[in-house]
Amino acid sequence: MVFEHSTGTQGSMTSIQRNNVKISGNGSRAIMFAHGYGCDQAMWRAVAPNFEKDYKVILFDYVGAGHSDPTAFNRTHYSTLRGYALDVIEIIEELKLEKVNFVGHSVSSMIGALAAIERPELFENLVMIGPSPSYINDGDYVGGFERSDIEDLLEMLDNNHSGWSAMMAPIIMGNPDRPELADELEASFCSTDPIHAQHFARVTFLSDNRVDLLKLRARTLILQCDKDAIAPVAVGQYVQGCIPHSELIVMDATGHCPHLSAPGVVTEAIHNFL
Repeated sequence: MVFEHSTGTQGSMTSIQRNNVKISGNGSRAIMFAHGYGCDQAMWRAVAPNFEKDYKVILFDYVGAGHSDPTAFNRTHYSTLRGYALDVIEIIEELKLEKVNFVGHSVSSMIGALAAIERPELFENLVMIGPSPSYINDGDYVGGFERSDIEDLLEMLDNNHSGWSAMMAPIIMGNPDRPELADELEASFCSTDPIHAQHFARVTFLSDNRVDLLKLRARTLILQCDKDAIAPVAVGQYVQGCIPHSELIVMDATGHCPHLSAPGVVTEAIHNFL
Protein backbone atom coordinates (compact mmCIF):
# COMPACT_ATOMS: atom_id res chain seq x y z
CA MET A 1 0.00 0.00 0.00
CA VAL A 2 1.40 3.42 -0.94
CA PHE A 3 0.49 6.58 0.91
CA GLU A 4 1.01 10.05 -0.46
CA HIS A 5 2.33 12.60 2.01
CA SER A 6 0.59 15.89 2.58
CA THR A 7 0.71 18.45 5.36
CA GLY A 8 -0.70 16.93 8.54
CA THR A 9 -1.83 13.65 7.01
CA GLN A 10 -0.54 10.70 5.06
CA GLY A 11 -3.47 9.47 2.98
CA SER A 12 -6.30 9.21 5.51
CA MET A 13 -3.82 8.54 8.30
CA THR A 14 -2.87 11.30 10.73
CA SER A 15 0.76 11.73 11.75
CA ILE A 16 -0.33 11.08 15.35
CA GLN A 17 -1.54 7.60 14.34
CA ARG A 18 1.27 6.95 11.88
CA ASN A 19 4.04 7.73 14.34
CA ASN A 20 2.36 6.44 17.52
CA VAL A 21 2.63 9.86 19.16
CA LYS A 22 2.30 9.97 22.96
CA ILE A 23 1.90 13.22 24.94
CA SER A 24 2.39 13.79 28.65
CA GLY A 25 3.27 16.62 31.00
CA ASN A 26 1.64 19.88 32.02
CA GLY A 27 4.02 22.59 30.92
CA SER A 28 3.39 25.36 28.41
CA ARG A 29 6.66 24.72 26.56
CA ALA A 30 7.04 21.65 24.35
CA ILE A 31 9.90 19.16 24.32
CA MET A 32 10.08 16.40 21.72
CA PHE A 33 12.29 13.32 22.11
CA ALA A 34 13.35 11.47 18.95
CA HIS A 35 14.95 8.02 19.10
CA GLY A 36 17.91 6.68 17.15
CA TYR A 37 18.35 3.83 14.70
CA GLY A 38 16.90 0.49 15.76
CA CYS A 39 15.16 2.01 18.79
CA ASP A 40 11.77 3.44 19.70
CA GLN A 41 10.28 5.95 22.12
CA ALA A 42 10.63 3.56 25.08
CA MET A 43 14.35 4.32 25.09
CA TRP A 44 13.56 7.72 26.66
CA ARG A 45 11.85 6.28 29.75
CA ALA A 46 14.68 7.31 32.12
CA VAL A 47 14.89 10.89 30.77
CA ALA A 48 11.54 12.12 29.40
CA PRO A 49 9.50 11.87 32.65
CA ASN A 50 11.90 14.31 34.30
CA PHE A 51 10.53 17.06 32.03
CA GLU A 52 6.81 16.47 32.55
CA LYS A 53 6.52 19.03 35.34
CA ASP A 54 7.62 21.96 33.18
CA TYR A 55 6.99 20.80 29.62
CA LYS A 56 4.52 19.15 27.34
CA VAL A 57 6.49 16.00 26.46
CA ILE A 58 6.09 14.46 22.99
CA LEU A 59 7.31 10.96 22.20
CA PHE A 60 6.93 9.14 18.88
CA ASP A 61 8.20 6.26 16.77
CA TYR A 62 9.58 6.71 13.27
CA VAL A 63 7.79 4.71 10.59
CA GLY A 64 9.23 1.21 10.73
CA ALA A 65 10.05 1.45 14.44
CA GLY A 66 8.20 0.64 17.64
CA HIS A 67 4.42 0.77 17.30
CA SER A 68 4.31 3.05 14.27
CA ASP A 69 2.03 2.01 11.42
CA PRO A 70 4.11 -0.24 9.14
CA THR A 71 1.72 0.28 6.22
CA ALA A 72 2.88 3.92 6.11
CA PHE A 73 6.31 2.91 4.85
CA ASN A 74 7.08 4.51 1.49
CA ARG A 75 10.55 3.72 0.16
CA THR A 76 10.70 6.86 -1.96
CA HIS A 77 9.61 9.22 0.83
CA TYR A 78 12.10 7.67 3.24
CA SER A 79 14.97 7.45 0.75
CA THR A 80 16.74 10.28 2.61
CA LEU A 81 16.67 11.66 6.14
CA ARG A 82 14.56 14.55 4.87
CA GLY A 83 11.58 12.23 4.63
CA TYR A 84 11.81 11.53 8.35
CA ALA A 85 12.31 15.26 9.01
CA LEU A 86 9.09 16.03 7.13
CA ASP A 87 7.28 13.57 9.38
CA VAL A 88 8.60 15.44 12.43
CA ILE A 89 7.30 18.69 10.97
CA GLU A 90 3.89 17.11 10.30
CA ILE A 91 3.63 15.95 13.92
CA ILE A 92 4.48 19.42 15.22
CA GLU A 93 1.97 21.05 12.89
CA GLU A 94 -0.79 18.58 13.71
CA LEU A 95 -0.27 19.19 17.43
CA LYS A 96 -0.27 22.94 16.74
CA LEU A 97 2.99 23.42 18.62
CA GLU A 98 5.34 26.38 18.47
CA LYS A 99 8.96 26.76 19.49
CA VAL A 100 9.58 23.09 20.15
CA ASN A 101 12.68 21.95 22.04
CA PHE A 102 13.85 18.96 20.01
CA VAL A 103 16.06 16.28 21.57
CA GLY A 104 17.47 13.86 19.02
CA HIS A 105 19.61 10.80 19.63
CA SER A 106 22.17 9.76 17.02
CA VAL A 107 20.60 9.93 13.53
CA SER A 108 17.73 11.97 14.97
CA SER A 109 20.20 14.78 15.57
CA MET A 110 20.49 15.21 11.81
CA ILE A 111 16.76 14.64 11.28
CA GLY A 112 16.05 17.41 13.79
CA ALA A 113 18.58 19.68 12.11
CA LEU A 114 16.96 19.16 8.70
CA ALA A 115 13.52 19.86 10.14
CA ALA A 116 14.75 23.04 11.86
CA ILE A 117 16.45 24.23 8.68
CA GLU A 118 13.26 23.68 6.68
CA ARG A 119 10.91 25.22 9.26
CA PRO A 120 13.01 27.29 11.69
CA GLU A 121 9.99 29.01 13.24
CA LEU A 122 8.82 25.69 14.72
CA PHE A 123 11.94 25.10 16.80
CA GLU A 124 13.30 26.89 19.84
CA ASN A 125 16.32 24.73 20.71
CA LEU A 126 17.96 21.53 19.52
CA VAL A 127 19.77 18.96 21.65
CA MET A 128 21.92 16.48 19.75
CA ILE A 129 23.04 13.34 21.59
CA GLY A 130 25.90 11.56 19.84
CA PRO A 131 25.35 13.29 16.49
CA SER A 132 27.17 12.39 13.29
CA PRO A 133 26.67 14.26 10.02
CA SER A 134 28.65 11.54 8.23
CA TYR A 135 29.95 8.24 9.54
CA ILE A 136 32.52 7.86 6.76
CA ASN A 137 36.05 9.29 6.96
CA ASP A 138 36.73 11.81 4.20
CA GLY A 139 40.12 13.50 3.92
CA ASP A 140 40.67 15.46 7.12
CA TYR A 141 37.17 14.69 8.32
CA VAL A 142 37.04 11.88 10.88
CA GLY A 143 33.68 10.13 10.82
CA GLY A 144 34.91 7.01 12.57
CA PHE A 145 34.55 4.49 9.72
CA GLU A 146 35.97 3.78 6.30
CA ARG A 147 33.35 3.34 3.59
CA SER A 148 34.34 -0.33 3.29
CA ASP A 149 33.57 -0.77 7.01
CA ILE A 150 30.08 0.63 6.53
CA GLU A 151 29.46 -1.48 3.43
CA ASP A 152 30.53 -4.61 5.34
CA LEU A 153 28.18 -3.75 8.22
CA LEU A 154 25.28 -3.16 5.84
CA GLU A 155 25.96 -6.41 3.99
CA MET A 156 25.98 -8.33 7.27
CA LEU A 157 22.71 -6.68 8.28
CA ASP A 158 21.16 -7.71 4.97
CA ASN A 159 22.31 -11.31 5.35
CA ASN A 160 21.92 -11.88 9.09
CA HIS A 161 19.73 -9.39 10.94
CA SER A 162 19.83 -11.20 14.29
CA GLY A 163 23.58 -11.85 14.07
CA TRP A 164 24.23 -8.20 13.25
CA SER A 165 22.08 -7.15 16.21
CA ALA A 166 23.93 -9.47 18.59
CA MET A 167 27.31 -8.23 17.38
CA MET A 168 26.58 -4.50 17.24
CA ALA A 169 24.47 -3.96 20.36
CA PRO A 170 27.37 -4.38 22.85
CA ILE A 171 29.63 -2.18 20.67
CA ILE A 172 27.05 0.59 20.38
CA MET A 173 25.99 0.47 24.01
CA GLY A 174 29.43 0.11 25.58
CA ASN A 175 29.29 -0.44 29.34
CA PRO A 176 30.33 -4.14 29.29
CA ASP A 177 29.85 -4.25 33.07
CA ARG A 178 26.12 -3.70 32.50
CA PRO A 179 25.22 -6.36 29.91
CA GLU A 180 21.50 -5.85 30.48
CA LEU A 181 21.75 -2.56 28.54
CA ALA A 182 23.23 -4.28 25.48
CA ASP A 183 20.62 -7.03 25.80
CA GLU A 184 17.85 -4.42 25.69
CA LEU A 185 19.35 -2.74 22.64
CA GLU A 186 19.76 -6.09 20.88
CA ALA A 187 16.12 -6.93 21.59
CA SER A 188 15.09 -3.55 20.16
CA PHE A 189 17.13 -4.15 17.01
CA CYS A 190 15.65 -7.63 16.59
CA SER A 191 12.08 -6.40 17.06
CA THR A 192 12.40 -4.10 14.05
CA ASP A 193 11.17 -5.57 10.77
CA PRO A 194 14.30 -6.55 8.80
CA ILE A 195 13.13 -4.72 5.66
CA HIS A 196 12.69 -1.46 7.58
CA ALA A 197 15.92 -2.03 9.53
CA GLN A 198 17.97 -2.55 6.37
CA HIS A 199 16.46 0.48 4.64
CA PHE A 200 16.88 2.87 7.58
CA ALA A 201 20.43 1.61 8.15
CA ARG A 202 21.45 2.53 4.61
CA VAL A 203 19.83 5.94 4.86
CA THR A 204 21.46 6.51 8.25
CA PHE A 205 24.99 5.27 7.67
CA LEU A 206 25.42 6.51 4.10
CA SER A 207 24.02 10.02 4.66
CA ASP A 208 26.26 13.06 4.56
CA ASN A 209 24.74 16.17 6.15
CA ARG A 210 27.90 18.16 6.75
CA VAL A 211 26.87 20.96 4.41
CA ASP A 212 23.42 21.12 6.01
CA LEU A 213 24.89 21.92 9.43
CA LEU A 214 26.14 25.25 8.12
CA LYS A 215 22.52 26.28 7.45
CA LEU A 216 21.29 25.59 10.98
CA ARG A 217 20.50 28.69 13.04
CA ALA A 218 18.76 27.15 16.04
CA ARG A 219 20.49 27.30 19.41
CA THR A 220 22.00 23.83 19.81
CA LEU A 221 23.47 21.68 22.57
CA ILE A 222 25.73 18.79 21.53
CA LEU A 223 26.11 16.01 24.09
CA GLN A 224 29.01 13.70 23.38
CA CYS A 225 30.27 10.73 25.41
CA ASP A 226 34.01 10.74 25.91
CA LYS A 227 34.08 7.05 24.86
CA ASP A 228 31.79 6.31 21.92
CA ALA A 229 32.62 3.68 19.30
CA ILE A 230 30.04 5.05 16.86
CA ALA A 231 30.54 8.82 17.10
CA PRO A 232 34.02 9.74 18.35
CA VAL A 233 34.68 13.03 20.15
CA ALA A 234 36.17 14.47 16.96
CA VAL A 235 32.73 14.26 15.35
CA GLY A 236 31.12 16.21 18.18
CA GLN A 237 33.82 18.85 17.87
CA TYR A 238 33.22 19.05 14.12
CA VAL A 239 29.47 19.49 14.60
CA GLN A 240 30.04 22.23 17.16
CA GLY A 241 32.37 24.02 14.76
CA CYS A 242 29.74 24.01 12.01
CA ILE A 243 26.74 25.30 13.98
CA PRO A 244 26.97 29.01 14.87
CA HIS A 245 24.90 29.00 18.08
CA SER A 246 26.08 25.75 19.59
CA GLU A 247 27.62 24.37 22.76
CA LEU A 248 29.49 21.08 23.14
CA ILE A 249 29.54 19.08 26.36
CA VAL A 250 31.78 16.02 26.45
CA MET A 251 30.28 13.86 29.17
CA ASP A 252 32.15 11.44 31.40
CA ALA A 253 30.11 8.57 29.97
CA THR A 254 30.65 5.50 27.83
CA GLY A 255 28.82 4.28 24.75
CA HIS A 256 26.47 5.70 22.17
CA CYS A 257 23.28 5.65 24.29
CA PRO A 258 23.90 7.81 27.38
CA HIS A 259 20.16 8.39 27.85
CA LEU A 260 20.09 4.72 28.87
CA SER A 261 23.51 4.30 30.49
CA ALA A 262 23.82 7.74 32.16
CA PRO A 263 20.31 9.26 32.16
CA GLY A 264 20.96 11.54 35.13
CA VAL A 265 23.89 13.21 33.40
CA VAL A 266 21.87 13.68 30.21
CA THR A 267 18.83 15.02 32.04
CA GLU A 268 20.88 17.55 34.01
CA ALA A 269 22.68 18.78 30.88
CA ILE A 270 19.41 19.28 29.00
CA HIS A 271 17.75 21.02 31.95
CA ASN A 272 20.70 23.39 32.35
CA PHE A 273 20.74 24.19 28.63
CA LEU A 274 17.02 24.88 28.39
